[in-house]
Amino acid sequence: MTASFPRLRVSGVTKTYPGYRRAPPLHVLDGVDLQVASGQFVSLIGPSGCGKSTLLNIVSGLEEASCGTVELDGDPSARRLGVVAYMHQRDLLLPWRDVLGNAVLGLEIKGVASAEARAKARGLVSRFGLAGFEGTYPVNLSGGMRQRVALLRAMLGDQKLILLDEPFGALDAITRGSLQEWLGGVLVEDRRSALLVTHDVDEALLLSDRIYVMSARPGRTVLTVDIEAERPRSQGTLVTPRFVELKRGLLAALAQQVRGIA
Repeated sequence: MTASFPRLRVSGVTKTYPGYRRAPPLHVLDGVDLQVASGQFVSLIGPSGCGKSTLLNIVSGLEEASCGTVELDGDPSARRLGVVAYMHQRDLLLPWRDVLGNAVLGLEIKGVASAEARAKARGLVSRFGLAGFEGTYPVNLSGGMRQRVALLRAMLGDQKLILLDEPFGALDAITRGSLQEWLGGVLVEDRRSALLVTHDVDEALLLSDRIYVMSARPGRTVLTVDIEAERPRSQGTLVTPRFVELKRGLLAALAQQVRGIA
């Protein structure tokens, strides 16, 4: 019988940056524990500066933990850099590349032939709401369209785990809500696992199967909330009594952590 492992398991992850000159060391993370099952969407919320983005950098392989382990499919020594998809807060589109050129950048870096990469991207542009914009340059795209291109680029590699660092934080409320619903549907269809960092409690409730609340720096997980409702969900879900109560509890937990900073 084959053992079943979560897609991602973070165990006791601590991160400390050394002090420079006479500054003391900076303790950013303190024994973080969390996991993401196969096909599960997990969100991480917490006060500003509590180490959420640092944790994503560690999971992605861009940084290493000071101590603790990060396992992919049960393997603590698995290579993570390039294996885990990562979408940052900014879209990071190259202004001299059009939509298709930006979308296939990751595949080209991995050595996929340009023609093959572009053919794969063309097969998905409609699904990502980009049909007719393949030759458009970033300067002529709206914020929402730019984020769709960045998401297409992140998901073209077929990675089973995608990290999302506040991908819709800079968008207006209407565009943000529309993209949240769209992304929720895409990830359910693809059976992708996702770990989202967000300051938006509504976003976490709309998209997640599980939400972790982090403490003030040095960050650690202090509360786990499981959302037992089918995905994808619509914005209307957020005003149901059950979700209003969940939001109230999460906001109270966050307020407690913020008070700890003061």
